[in-house]
Amino acid sequence: MDQPLINIERKFRPEIEGLRFVAAMLVAVYHIWFHRVSGGVDVFFVISGFLITTSIISTINKTRAFRFWPYVSKLMKRLFPSVFFILGIVLVCSFFFLPASIFHKTIREVIASMFYYQNWQLAISSTDYLDVSQMKSPVEHFWALSIQGQFYIIWFLIFTVILLMIRKFKYNPRKLINIVLGLLFIISLCYSIYLTHVNQPLAYFITFTRVWEFALGGLICVNLSSIKLNKFIAAFIGWLGLVGLIVTGMIFEVSQMFPGYIALWPMACALLIILSGEQETKYSVKRFLGNPLMVKLGGISFGIYLWHWVLLMFYRYNIAEDPGIIIGMLIILISIILSFLMTKFIEEPVRRAKVNRFAFRRLAIMGIVNILIIVALIVNVQLEPKAKITSADYPGAMAASGVVDVPYREPIPSYSEVFDDLPISHLDGSNQTLEETSVRVGEYGELEMYDATIALVGSSHAEHWLGAILEATENHNFRVLSLTRSGTRFSTGYNEGTPKATWNKNVLDYLEDADIDLVIGQGTASDTTKPEIQQQMIDQLEYVKEEYGMDVLVVRDNPRFGFNVLESLEMNGVAKTKKKMNEEKKSQQDEAYWINFEQENKSLYTFDLSDYFKVDGEYEPIIGNIIIYRDGDHITNTYAESFGPIFEKKIMEILEKRGRLASY
Repeated sequence: MDQPLINIERKFRPEIEGLRFVAAMLVAVYHIWFHRVSGGVDVFFVISGFLITTSIISTINKTRAFRFWPYVSKLMKRLFPSVFFILGIVLVCSFFFLPASIFHKTIREVIASMFYYQNWQLAISSTDYLDVSQMKSPVEHFWALSIQGQFYIIWFLIFTVILLMIRKFKYNPRKLINIVLGLLFIISLCYSIYLTHVNQPLAYFITFTRVWEFALGGLICVNLSSIKLNKFIAAFIGWLGLVGLIVTGMIFEVSQMFPGYIALWPMACALLIILSGEQETKYSVKRFLGNPLMVKLGGISFGIYLWHWVLLMFYRYNIAEDPGIIIGMLIILISIILSFLMTKFIEEPVRRAKVNRFAFRRLAIMGIVNILIIVALIVNVQLEPKAKITSADYPGAMAASGVVDVPYREPIPSYSEVFDDLPISHLDGSNQTLEETSVRVGEYGELEMYDATIALVGSSHAEHWLGAILEATENHNFRVLSLTRSGTRFSTGYNEGTPKATWNKNVLDYLEDADIDLVIGQGTASDTTKPEIQQQMIDQLEYVKEEYGMDVLVVRDNPRFGFNVLESLEMNGVAKTKKKMNEEKKSQQDEAYWINFEQENKSLYTFDLSDYFKVDGEYEPIIGNIIIYRDGDHITNTYAESFGPIFEKKIMEILEKRGRLASY
């Protein structure tokens, strides 16, 4: 191949550097003050697609080859120094300044960030990037960097195949690249729109819903020279793009819509700015974005993005939840200073090293130091003394009546363990994630020659009662089944054909042929007053009773709070958290529906456990020396287990009436 792959002009584009700084600032501003998505990360992705495609094509044009190691080693020297350095700082600071309740989560995410799979770590752990009530680690924002690193590998594979096809079949390079990138753009965008609709938190993180943004950057690179604009139009669309980008987070409800079709807006804005940069005009946006200060700041925008979130999280966990104008501006200013210093003294010596051995020795040292710190922190936590659990010292829900005199003991689980204090179905993989619609059944207790079978069905708000049911049945010859799916109620309220509706249908099909005596399910959602949501859950449970002849125990949803109870408990203490819980008037919005349901219900057994979250009529974050909540609405498995005697009594009463058991 003697001719260039594609005739493209590889030149320094100062407006793109300025655009990178604008994108970084938008991310920082919206994170600090508005708790919203700005579209800035999407702009980073399209710029990355543009620049890396330009680099790859230029390399092929120049060397007539495209080899893996030169490509990857260059990327490693660009990406790893800052990442390893900041992660090391976070690890050290986490030991002194991070809440213990988020320690294990942070360690997992630091490891994921080091090896560039942080986006998948967050997706697997059901993190919602836009849910401010979830406790955030100081490295949660590394998800975007992980996608970027994965994208670079994907692009190497794609262009390797493209180059082979051009050489073997003599395809027109520009046409072939346009076809391949165009197909990637269309397929990934369609999948992004679909998954954003059915599971927005998952869509936000996974790689495949973001490939179209990089593909757009590649398409711009390949076709830019073919687009001709007059100076007036170029100047106009440039400013239009910049203004449109700045207001993205103001005009769209991004918490529910990104990264689906709405992400086309910031993508289009970035496209307009890049197209505008092809023309030199006196009043163009290029003059603003390409001035020396903006170019300098654009050169350190990578560090600004990485530092601002780290500083923000440590500020929130140690000083105040919401920084004001002055503090927020200081966070941005310190991020800029740290980014400048890190770029000069950490990144540039590695990136500009002429001998790879020198560069990779430094990277290896930083990586090994981080791993040693991680090991030391984990060992330190493992060596912490554990509380000895006894029913007298840790009665949990059994002490909610206030009758039991419970001596004070250090609450359990410890703060470092609460976040991961999950039911066994979540730990052994029985609980299904939102990308699955088949029925995965967790089986517990006696699996042969059992006297009765109990099935727990529903979402995570049903699942977190599994510990109570297992405790209740521990001394009985029962089989316990768990049929749960995160974020999916056992309900008639989902549109036919959607994944949630499909899962519900599959559960019904399973129950129809199963040997089950008692079905336990969630009957209300305490975070809404909408009677149709409550009724749809009851309708599904009534269907099971009427069609399959199974007894059904309807459990009222536990109280939910609009803030992270665990975070507040550790940061503000018991008294302030209790006050905040009782001041919130929306903890149980299902009250009116539940009262009416209990009065009119004729066929289903009911179970209202609301009083076990209170002492003397007031909500408590800790009862019977057990921490109740692991976030704002899910209870800890330890507290659920303390309901064992309560569930045992109820279950045995139902099964006796069914005639399966002798008198209890």
